[in-house]
Amino acid sequence: PRLAGLGRLEELDLSFNRLRRLPEGLGRLQRLRALDVDHNLLPAFPAPLLELSALEELDCSGNRHLGALPEGIAALRRLKTLWLSGTGLAALPEGLCQLGALESLMLDGNSLRALPAGFGRLQRLKTLNLSSNALAEFPEAVLALGGLEELYLSRNQLTLLPAGLGQLRQLRALWLDNNRIRYLPDSVVRLRSLEELVLQGNLIAVLPEGFGQLARVTLWKIKDNPLIQPPYEVCMKGIPYIAAYQQELAQSRPALKPRLKLVTDWAADARRGLAFIVYELAGDPGYDAVQSFFLSPGALYVLAVDLSAYAPQRFYGAVGYFLHWLGAKVPHAVVCMVGTHADLCAERELEEKCLDIHRQIAAQEKRDGERLRGLVRQVDEALAQDLEVRGSSPHAAFYGVSDKNLRRKKAQCQYLLNNRPQILSPVLPFGCRERGQARRLRDKLLSVAEHRDIFPNLHRVLPRSWQVLEELHLRPPARRLWLSWWDSARLGLQAGLTEDRLQSALSYLHESGKLLYFEEHPTLREYVFHNLPRLIDVLSVFCERDGAALLRKLLGAAGADELRAAQLRHYVEGFLLHGLLPAHVIRLLLEPHVRSRQDLQLLLELLEKMGLCYCVNKGKRAPLNGNGAAAAWYKFPGYVRNEVPHAEAWIHGAGLSGPPLAVEQLQVRYSFPFIFPPGLFARYSVHINRHVVQRSDGRCQVYAYRGKVPVVVSYRPAGAAPRPATLSIASHASLPNIWTAWQAITPLVEELNGLLQEWPGLYYTVHVLCSKCLKRGSPNPHAFPGELLSQPRPEGLTEIICPKNGSERVNVALVYPPTPTVASPCSK
Repeated sequence: PRLAGLGRLEELDLSFNRLRRLPEGLGRLQRLRALDVDHNLLPAFPAPLLELSALEELDCSGNRHLGALPEGIAALRRLKTLWLSGTGLAALPEGLCQLGALESLMLDGNSLRALPAGFGRLQRLKTLNLSSNALAEFPEAVLALGGLEELYLSRNQLTLLPAGLGQLRQLRALWLDNNRIRYLPDSVVRLRSLEELVLQGNLIAVLPEGFGQLARVTLWKIKDNPLIQPPYEVCMKGIPYIAAYQQELAQSRPALKPRLKLVTDWAADARRGLAFIVYELAGDPGYDAVQSFFLSPGALYVLAVDLSAYAPQRFYGAVGYFLHWLGAKVPHAVVCMVGTHADLCAERELEEKCLDIHRQIAAQEKRDGERLRGLVRQVDEALAQDLEVRGSSPHAAFYGVSDKNLRRKKAQCQYLLNNRPQILSPVLPFGCRERGQARRLRDKLLSVAEHRDIFPNLHRVLPRSWQVLEELHLRPPARRLWLSWWDSARLGLQAGLTEDRLQSALSYLHESGKLLYFEEHPTLREYVFHNLPRLIDVLSVFCERDGAALLRKLLGAAGADELRAAQLRHYVEGFLLHGLLPAHVIRLLLEPHVRSRQDLQLLLELLEKMGLCYCVNKGKRAPLNGNGAAAAWYKFPGYVRNEVPHAEAWIHGAGLSGPPLAVEQLQVRYSFPFIFPPGLFARYSVHINRHVVQRSDGRCQVYAYRGKVPVVVSYRPAGAAPRPATLSIASHASLPNIWTAWQAITPLVEELNGLLQEWPGLYYTVHVLCSKCLKRGSPNPHAFPGELLSQPRPEGLTEIICPKNGSERVNVALVYPPTPTVASPCSK
């Protein structure tokens, strides 16, 4: 009660407590300018607050049962900032509209269906947050707020936007994601001040003409819309690419030629103009490291199952694994199930096997969905607690994780739930001996391709010049594996594209999976890999596990001299055991694709970009076009067979200053409950090479140094349920120098996070393992949430209790990095 006597008090923060009421005399604080009572247990808006006539900032967020605002709130005439997020509001009083000084109003996380009629009187309002409410119609009163700079309407039920949206000329941020909006009004292109535009998760098919004029937009999100004009692949690249597309469309008449990628052009139906572009990878695990480059959204995936060999106990290896893998790479992928060798099965057997596949797919989908929904419930339960409660008990499910990171985690789980693979049933039996089966399969694929609900953006609108450019690049017969930029530019001129307009077209063809063009790579951007079937043949050389076949290829290229044959046999044995090959042997393997050293250099750059190999001695040799070319050796991590690399002394803490017990372990572990992306460890092993020195590779481990600091990268495949696959990044140092261990592993963590962005449908978790548990050699160390990596260390906190041993305390420097990572490693 004596708080009310502090007559000179200007700022008061009572947030994150358990207050159910405020002192009656609080209204006597006539100099109070800022009051935070957020995240308490207030059952109603406290009446004493209406007497605080000098109040400029008020935060009542997180009082979940506040319920309603009084009409008397109009008394707070000087109020500039008002936070009412997550307070259970279902309506707003007209009195709120009299707060003429209000500049920022946060109303997100409530149940609002409309705004008061007089809302437009809030003429000084600059920021309005109405996200996560129940708005079915755009609130027209907002259009009167000419000075509005930030408008957030995410996660409502909007279907239409008003034509008058362009009146809000001062808008810098407009968030409309996760609604049901079908199109944008033409006036949106007048919002020239926009810097943030978030539209993902709607039903938008066409962007307005002139949309590319929104040149100031830097934060742009558009995924999960059925875009056809511009195509999805163009929109995902950003506003400059949309501008280039629309300019090209204005200069070149539009073309509509439906082409569906079926992971050789196949003109499936000339009358309807539908063509299939087919990529066939045969399910060979040797392609694991490169298959992801050929999988893209908007494709039709055909899973062929040999019904003659199928048995129920083989379901996961034959079907389930593929669906997990594809769903992780291409959320919402469309899969057609074809049962081959049907003519080798009796009629009853055929029916039973097809039915079993159908039932097991449904059961797997149900299990996955239940698991994800369980995770959403856990996050909701954590969000229902105050952060102080989560931060006070290491036993909490999400100890210390901020609300922002929890909401990210929930959004990711919801995304995975809402974007399950579309598995077209039933299984289509196919036998070569039965007449008409090929036509039946062809008709099935055609009917699927032309189904607007399945492929809403198949009938995309392209500039005629882009379509001609695609046809010129893919025109058979194509003996060449790549084209130089100038070769491609000459084709562009034939299509009517000047050089300055070529890059946008090539970027679209790359994103849509028609060719490979790495515009960000300093070397590869000078080339266009237009012949993907032939490129797959080249890559298959490094997917070959048969030593005899490799040796035959080498002997055929190098001649059959006995001494030469012995040397080549030695190289093949080293390759299959240690993954090592010298450049001159790689050149022999790549004949006839390689005609010069420059060709070889280009292919080696491509192999490194795709994560197949890295140069072991890049800094110690002459350039490839010099005399030192033969000295270049390349490591292919996917071929390393020795289980563990040479165990360096530092692994056990020896050789460092002080006894081993003085060394603290630092380990970040990624867990993959559903599936570990095939080939990921080998690709990651290649990607980290630029960060490390003195490395030694094993089949599932890499030992190396970052400067003088040791690092270990370890992969453990999934074992018997429920043990998931894991990938760990570890280092160690004495406690006073633990920052050096963080500096060593942080770039490797960020490199892995970047790779995982290529798998938008993949669920994984990240944890920081307890150093004390690791030091004790615990087989099951406590795991702190990985989201803490992106959060600052709590002020005043020096130690954290390890729940595995209540008396043991862990220094905060062993859980939080010195500087938070840019984004949570668990977010996408």
